[in-house]
Amino acid sequence: MKSFKSFIAAIAFMVAPLVHAHGEFFIHDAYARATAPGAPNSAAFMMLDNQSKMLKRVVSASTPAAKRVELHEHAMVDGMMEMRQIAQILVPKGEQVTLKPGGLHVMLFDLTQPLKVGEHISLTLNTADGHSLTKQIPVKSVMDGMQHHNDEGNHHHE
Repeated sequence: MKSFKSFIAAIAFMVAPLVHAHGEFFIHDAYARATAPGAPNSAAFMMLDNQSKMLKRVVSASTPAAKRVELHEHAMVDGMMEMRQIAQILVPKGEQVTLKPGGLHVMLFDLTQPLKVGEHISLTLNTADGHSLTKQIPVKSVMDGMQHHNDEGNHHHE
């Protein structure tokens, strides 16, 4: 019995740094937008919560649901709102960053199949420090997502 307890303690000791490192960076309220018939692309939205003592840089994302995934932002360029790829999403220490329609988001290109309300997809975010965070996220309709963000007081136009 003593050797079993020692074994468990050793495993806990080895795993603790991994749990601690991942346990400070969270994804909340994530969802992917359901697609209209024939639409090849979608987007994912969420809140990134950095409770660590250092800046987190999300540098890439992936999902089996899409052949290509990019980090994007909407920006005003010459008086026109345009969507463009960005190299990273910065999440300052102790802060939250919201990815939402009309702002920062994760683009899902060349979907492997349509995204339907009620389904879930796996989404992985990768940080510059070599960590990854994978979460099963629900697929919601455009109206569900708009209602969610409007309830938070974030008004936007799509």
